[in-house]
Amino acid sequence: MQAEPKNSLVGEEYEVEVGPVAHGGHCVARTAEGQVLFVRHALPGEKVVARVTEGEEGARFLRADAVTILDPSKDRVEAPCPFAGPGRCGGCDWQHAKPGAQRRLKGEVIAEQLKRLAGLTPEEAGWDGTVMPAEGDKLPAGEVPAWRTRVQYAVDPDSGRAGLRRHRSHEVEPVDHCMIAAPGVTELGIERRDWPGMASVEAIAATGSQDRQVILTPRPGARLPLVELDKLVSVLRVEEKDGGVHRVHGRPFVRERADGRTYRVGNGGFWQVHPKAADALVTAVMQGLFPRKGETALDLYCGVGLFAGAIADRVGDEGAVLGIESGKRAVEDARHNLASFDRVRIEQGKVESVLPRTGITEVDVIVLDPPRAGAGKQTVRHLTGLGARRIAYVACDPAALARDLGYFREGGYKVRMLRAFDLFPMTHHVECVAILEPAAKGR
Repeated sequence: MQAEPKNSLVGEEYEVEVGPVAHGGHCVARTAEGQVLFVRHALPGEKVVARVTEGEEGARFLRADAVTILDPSKDRVEAPCPFAGPGRCGGCDWQHAKPGAQRRLKGEVIAEQLKRLAGLTPEEAGWDGTVMPAEGDKLPAGEVPAWRTRVQYAVDPDSGRAGLRRHRSHEVEPVDHCMIAAPGVTELGIERRDWPGMASVEAIAATGSQDRQVILTPRPGARLPLVELDKLVSVLRVEEKDGGVHRVHGRPFVRERADGRTYRVGNGGFWQVHPKAADALVTAVMQGLFPRKGETALDLYCGVGLFAGAIADRVGDEGAVLGIESGKRAVEDARHNLASFDRVRIEQGKVESVLPRTGITEVDVIVLDPPRAGAGKQTVRHLTGLGARRIAYVACDPAALARDLGYFREGGYKVRMLRAFDLFPMTHHVECVAILEPAAKGR
């Protein structure tokens, strides 16, 4: 027996009072009938008309956009970007909020996740509740920091023009510029060119070097177009058959710089997107761990070796660092980047698989920078058994961080300090660094 089809509520409008911000960049509201709405383009305390964008009768919640602001918040500003707003570009969440308000909202999300998933107050986490802007990003309302050194443009299949995807959609919003793109990306002129046959064009502007790179993803069966850009770039392509990234022209890597060291990052591999992020995070991690000469360390999910290099500099020739990373090309880059250190070793594989095989039973300090999903219970349980005097957890998702901090508490560790950084202005994303130590040790 088939269930009766439910009626879509897309397009329905509700006048609502907007409640608190939630994890994911939207605010929570309820209709007069009690139906939960996750509302974008709104701010807490506002009265708005919300138009449903996703959902049907009987759903646990509906997604909606605030299309009319009846009673605006004092934190509201006119979005400086002409492509922001309901139904438009999905790249930014909070163009309509003052910069200080954006950071407060991120802080509220972190605090709520800590309480709900880890049972911690900000005080218990050693956090003052603030989210710090990156150096140079503290700008007046209406001004936008141009911070994004990597931008992936979607290409409209009909026009061949590059744009940015709309929120939770495959539709492409045509743009002639992106306000949060770093100058090194903007100067390439990606948006002013036609890209026939391409599904996406990713632009990378390295920090600390003049390296520029474009990664092309063709549609099935398409050839690469001949396109002249405004600056000299290396060109890579994503292969249809294996999804691998291969060199077309120029270097297959860019050179990034952080903590006084140059890092090779190949084939569009991971590197922090904000130009100040790598240095800010290394500083926070090193201040928290305070590695000492002769100590042993683990760098988990180590990427191209950013933290491993910083720790190796500090533990010296008598110390030792083991990095673990799953990406083959990232491991190659990490080994190249850290070749001058005799006591640094990089192993390839998933952390949960490689770590038990190392036979390591104790270590002095640990840094982990897992993907958005976090480290998980199995890995955390293993780490708490290694007796590290300090652990640094770098996280881009406050929910995954809070969940894992709860696991660390179960394993006998407490949070000594937490710092939060606004490394993704205009979006809901936030970066955190938590420093942990054995609970038996005094603060």
